Amino acid sequence: MSNLQTLNPQEVSAKDYVQGVYETVVKRNPHESEFHQAVKEILESLVPVIAKHPKYMENGILERMVEPERMITFRVPWVDDQGIVNVNRGFRVQFNSAIGPFKGGLRFHPSVNASIIKFLGFEQTFKNSLTGQPIGGGKGGSDFDPKGKSEGEVMRFTQSFMTELSKYIGPDTDVPAGDIGVGAREIGYMFGQYKRIRGGNEAGVLTGKGLLYGGSLARTEATGYGAVYFVNEMLKSKGLSFDGSTVVVSGSGNVSIYAIQKAVQLGAKVVACSDSNGYVYDKDGINLETVRRLKEVERKRISEYVNEHPDAVYFEGCQNIWTIPCDIALPCATQNEIDETSAKRLVANGVLAIGEGANMPSTLEAIDVFLQADVLFGPAKAANAGGVAVSALEMAQNSMRYSWAFHEVDDKLHEIMKNIYRNSVNAAEEYGHPGNLVVGANIAGFLKVADTMLAHGII
Repeated sequence: MSNLQTLNPQEVSAKDYVQGVYETVVKRNPHESEFHQAVKEILESLVPVIAKHPKYMENGILERMVEPERMITFRVPWVDDQGIVNVNRGFRVQFNSAIGPFKGGLRFHPSVNASIIKFLGFEQTFKNSLTGQPIGGGKGGSDFDPKGKSEGEVMRFTQSFMTELSKYIGPDTDVPAGDIGVGAREIGYMFGQYKRIRGGNEAGVLTGKGLLYGGSLARTEATGYGAVYFVNEMLKSKGLSFDGSTVVVSGSGNVSIYAIQKAVQLGAKVVACSDSNGYVYDKDGINLETVRRLKEVERKRISEYVNEHPDAVYFEGCQNIWTIPCDIALPCATQNEIDETSAKRLVANGVLAIGEGANMPSTLEAIDVFLQADVLFGPAKAANAGGVAVSALEMAQNSMRYSWAFHEVDDKLHEIMKNIYRNSVNAAEEYGHPGNLVVGANIAGFLKVADTMLAHGII
């Protein structure tokens, strides 16, 4: 990235090596732009590590890390309410199990393809490492769109999806969770189908479950809360806080809702949120209960918000949400939602901090804009790790046949996010990029996985 310092002769060799690994990834995976983007962002951060510790180069750690342990693609046939047979495509990438069973969400969205699943799985490996929990990296999903489908259609599709997926997962092998388009309803249908097929009650095979059948308190809130906890640590390092700040949050799903809730609890005013059709701006502050009811209960579009709050304004299209002046921006919708132009507008409007609640919501060019402007920037693999951290806590509770109280889980989450921040800061400092949490998070996540892979030998 453009913020890398001048390289010494030893680092030039490391840089050439890293560039060679990246070029091989592009050659082997043509047309997978999202995967290329994720690999490039991480590998470039690792140049000083490779220069200082050539053992990673000598043992082909990067070559092994960028290649998934396995990539599973399968068809998902299902029958709609008109009796018509539909076929979607399902995916599961099991990227790296060095430090524990594969762990990562399932995404149901029309945009899902091999490139997006691989980028998510690759990122998940480092994110999971950062949590300090014993979980490896994986991801999955389908190009099925649950929007506009009946309950019966969603159930039939989800059961068909799990019928195939069940062959490859298990509490000690691969533990999926939810992501975009996969909430409590879909997890419930999948868990029921898994039980039907496997004939047991392996609660630990999925996380994000309902509280009645092995779920964890605070799991629903975890990703949104965790992002705010991380950003709060960044703000505190500069003598700042959420109290009295103006915040813009993209999205209106699970992550966004609970990021809004926690930001408001810390004294902020959240003035905008969005969905895939457009965004609402409410100068008096977004009414969270209205958003929750519209999105979680009634499953309506965010445009309906203005019918109940006439002083609010709805705008078609999502991109311009970043034109709203704010102190803190929390992109919680989807990948690449903040491009270079949006980043420059945020900086021009005086943004102080960015916390990525979604996976890779800022392009590489946008990240450069934020870093060059000295904006506090919390990268996704660090800032949105709260969800998977509490998923690991859910797995632990399932193994113990025991449940912790909400405050116990929330306290553990808060401490995990503080540790991720501290470890990222320390890694950035140690390897010559003080204050750069992109580099710090990448290095801190990499070292644990890489050293474990070395310990395991060439496998």
